Amino acid sequence: MKFLVDMPLSPKTVIFLKNLGYEAIRVSELGMAKSKDRDIFDYAEKHDMIILSADLDFGTILAFTHSIKPSVIIFRLKDPSPEHVNSLLSSNLSSIEKELMKGVIVIIEDTEIRIRELPIGNN
Repeated sequence: MKFLVDMPLSPKTVIFLKNLGYEAIRVSELGMAKSKDRDIFDYAEKHDMIILSADLDFGTILAFTHSIKPSVIIFRLKDPSPEHVNSLLSSNLSSIEKELMKGVIVIIEDTEIRIRELPIGNN
């Protein structure tokens, strides 16, 4: 799996994912630090990447476009520290890998994880 890490998340998460054996890059490494969310979304879709963010706008884009890719993981945490984010990724990625490959939006909160298959929105 390949991950595109959005600006709200730490570069430490990119390193963490790489250490787990995944491909990962932060949008800033692509010169996209100030890019619009739609441009980041389009890049991830074109390169078959999974977006990691704390930005709910990616869910809105998925609903608006009725896309089935890219998968998006959104963190909604009281403690958004890299250590906490990385711990949650470590304990959950393997169990949601198949869903991520099919196309889902995953909301990771402090007490629960919600997964919704794509496309979302009015069907």
